Amino acid sequence: MDKQQGSFWFTPKGFASMGLIGAVSYFLIVEHRQHLYEWLPFLILALCPLMHIFMHGGHGKHEDHKSHGKQINLSDSEQLEDAYKKGVEEGKKQTASNLRRGD
Repeated sequence: MDKQQGSFWFTPKGFASMGLIGAVSYFLIVEHRQHLYEWLPFLILALCPLMHIFMHGGHGKHEDHKSHGKQINLSDSEQLEDAYKKGVEEGKKQTASNLRRGD
């Protein structure tokens, strides 16, 4: 039988890592506040791509871009315009029904 492995952060090495990260963070904030403020804009900018890399993993695979088994082909400008108008009308109907219900 397969044993499910728990999270790294709840192992003794994980707790030690959290303690080390906490200690480093504390000394950065308390002792080197001026240096931290100088690099803060760059740290924020560096976090943006890292968040995109690590936080978009839960979306799953984007292989299937079909709608209910039908391939959508909207290359014709008339089809695009019709689809847009249909969406606008459906949105207006939904908004009107929500206003009547008091949502």
